[in-house]
Amino acid sequence: MFRARRPRPLRSPRTARSARTAFRRLAVAAAGGLLATLLGTPAATGAAANLVQNPGFESGLSGWTCSGTAPTTVTSPVRSGTGALRATPAGQDNARCTQTVAVRPDSAYELSAWVQGSYTYLGASGTGTTDVSTWTAGASSYSQLTTSFTTGPDTTSVTIYTHGWYGQPAYHADDVSLTGPGGDPGTIPATPTGLEVTGTAARSVSLGWSPVAEATGYQVYRDGTKVLSTSGASATVTGLTPSTAYEFRVTATNAAGESPRSAPVTATTTPDDGGGGQVPKHAVTGYWQNFDNGATVQTIREVQNQYDIIAVAFADATTTPGAVTFNLDSAGLGGYTVPQFKQDIAAKQQDGKSVIISVGGEKGRVSVGSSAAAANFADSVYALMQEYGFDGVDIDLENGLNPTYMTEALRRLSQLAGPDLVITMAPQTIDMQSTAGSYFQTALNIKDILTVVNMQYYNSGTMLGCDGGVYAQGTINFLTALACIQLEGGLAPSQVGLGLPASTRAAGGGYTSPAVVNNALDCLTRGTNCGSFKPPRTYPDLRGAMTWSTNWDATAGNSWSSAVGPHVHALP
Repeated sequence: MFRARRPRPLRSPRTARSARTAFRRLAVAAAGGLLATLLGTPAATGAAANLVQNPGFESGLSGWTCSGTAPTTVTSPVRSGTGALRATPAGQDNARCTQTVAVRPDSAYELSAWVQGSYTYLGASGTGTTDVSTWTAGASSYSQLTTSFTTGPDTTSVTIYTHGWYGQPAYHADDVSLTGPGGDPGTIPATPTGLEVTGTAARSVSLGWSPVAEATGYQVYRDGTKVLSTSGASATVTGLTPSTAYEFRVTATNAAGESPRSAPVTATTTPDDGGGGQVPKHAVTGYWQNFDNGATVQTIREVQNQYDIIAVAFADATTTPGAVTFNLDSAGLGGYTVPQFKQDIAAKQQDGKSVIISVGGEKGRVSVGSSAAAANFADSVYALMQEYGFDGVDIDLENGLNPTYMTEALRRLSQLAGPDLVITMAPQTIDMQSTAGSYFQTALNIKDILTVVNMQYYNSGTMLGCDGGVYAQGTINFLTALACIQLEGGLAPSQVGLGLPASTRAAGGGYTSPAVVNNALDCLTRGTNCGSFKPPRTYPDLRGAMTWSTNWDATAGNSWSSAVGPHVHALP
């Protein structure tokens, strides 16, 4: 039916536009409410919810899993609220803090955080499409990092993270936000079971437990305080006091939250007296070459007298997993016979020297990756000790090792051989940059039976020191600052030695003059003759030094052992 319209009052153009805009907004809102009603979902009434647990670190590190041993929360500086994350990269650890968040497949998400510091990163992994990250080169005050991603068709959780960068100072993070459709977080994982102590040392305790199927990470508590986060079902807690009892518990975490704490275990750290074998307080280790590569060919009897530990290089792998054997290169050594070799070992031992069999080397392919292989390794090394008279074993596996099974192997060998067993290691520099490394973990696991770790301070380029500084091989700072990582990371000073090439021909790079080596020994043991890096304390019980090799030393006129040997033996 037609109706006549009543006349409308005149309005200004601006008023008319405002009215039309308001009408359109009202219509859209009404349509949205009607659509939500039809679909059975509530209409949006505010900003999207933040899916991150404890986004401002007001509850400490609850909900977060952080690498390293020193992540913490602080009350200043903060961006908002009363807390913020503070984490410091150290060695090969970039101080990464993560959280697993439940999401929906095929959905869009926005990730942001406020950060302060140099080279601070924010990102998300496990998206099912393209993982994302963003970073800032430096921020003296809080600045916001933002990125976005879309989940894949089967993605139900993602891991968000923030981290710093190697060699940089501490960074701060606050107000982490992930917005988008929330997923089903599932259920909180079960409480871990089977917690046990797998190794003790003067300043560390190693733990293991049964994996929890629903867990994405674990938290380790020492005497009620969370001290460590890990993604696997084992951990080594460092920074402890010798001869002290500690209680440990562990929890499991995932996107839904954290489980109750496990039943406790108690461990007592050992006295700080190191361990492993009857060797001098200050000793020089030298590798003897069972092959001719252009260096002076020697018999064991001809090895220079300055060497206290002679490592025979190398044992050979067999077809049995983990097992090794030894084949004297009689042809390459000018007809040197097995009976002569055995007699020479006995003669060196009569002079107070230790002769051990080295396993590995650059081309070594010995692999100990199971309990069966660990038993094979221990049994075969012990058989070589009985056959040739070796005093122990050197671990020089430059292609990596499994700390769980190598620990099993060396403990089994210790049970077979007894308390006079000599165990040495010669890891590459990268292997000892962090206590999280497999070599470092192994050394800490067997600290009560370990003689010395002679890290290779060569073929390395530049590396990080314990102060976060970057140092070049061949310098005193390289020797002292990298030794500091081991000395402050849990090894006894008597278990740390400096491994150097005997001449410029003995390694691809990193030759260091004997005078510099001696200055580094003085710096570490006496606090004198240091470079620009000053260790936090002195370590008068430092074991000594090692060289590759006695043969290259002989080729260079014994210049290395003649200078370094007497200096080591005169240490305090």
